[in-house]
Amino acid sequence: MSRSFDLYCVMGNPVAHSRSPAIHARFAELTGQNLRYERRLIALDGFADGVRAFAAEGGRGCNVTVPFKFEAPALAAECSPRAQLAGAANTLVFRPDGSIYADNTDGLGLVADITRNAGVALQGARVLLVGAGGAAAGVLGPLLQAGASHITVTNRTLAKAEALVQSHSGLALLQKTELLALTPQALDADFDVIVNATASSLAGAEVPVPASVLCPGCLAYDMMYGPAAQGFLNWARAHGAVPRDGLGMLVEQAAEAFLVWRGVRPPSAQVLQEMQQALESK
Repeated sequence: MSRSFDLYCVMGNPVAHSRSPAIHARFAELTGQNLRYERRLIALDGFADGVRAFAAEGGRGCNVTVPFKFEAPALAAECSPRAQLAGAANTLVFRPDGSIYADNTDGLGLVADITRNAGVALQGARVLLVGAGGAAAGVLGPLLQAGASHITVTNRTLAKAEALVQSHSGLALLQKTELLALTPQALDADFDVIVNATASSLAGAEVPVPASVLCPGCLAYDMMYGPAAQGFLNWARAHGAVPRDGLGMLVEQAAEAFLVWRGVRPPSAQVLQEMQQALESK
């Protein structure tokens, strides 16, 4: 029996907090696309099986969130240059021939939210990227391409930060961007933008860098959003930084994924404004 809609989902663990279904439902409404978008909680050792099962149900594509972004490219017959560089993917397309195409829209979403929605220039900026997992890998390339003059990647395990820097060294050279890996203890305070790409907020853990990294007026950005990001935002505000959570990034990366899937660019700014107003009214 054929469906009257195309089926998509977000896969992760945890995933109950995800606002992606509401975002994509609104995108579909505004662009006249007939689709349904669900959450799928996937066992930590069951990502490949989860993807295959969803495709067998007739799914057309899916978003991938923590902790599966590094696993996603291995399932694909073809990866976008962004996904290849990151070694991680957050968007999968299930093609009619049964093959999978992998892309990574996280970095595009982050850059769009910082530059367009927050109005903060990345050209010539000094950026601190906290974390070296799938989320950090997905955004480092676009941050380099946005023209940052300097990016430091910091991680509790220095070897992971060094590996991420090494994999992006060619692009950094091309962009004439200074790119370093440091431990949190070795950081100074000379940053215009700080991006928390760790899962510390989601886990309710302490902020993984010292407050000394925050300069008055710098942008302190947590890629998490909603209650999960509140601890980081409070910490940033208390030390004179301008806090911002990742809701705008979520909407913007979703818009890029929607474009990949449907060939239509949804009005992301409108949907972000609607979501912010709904949250403020609660």
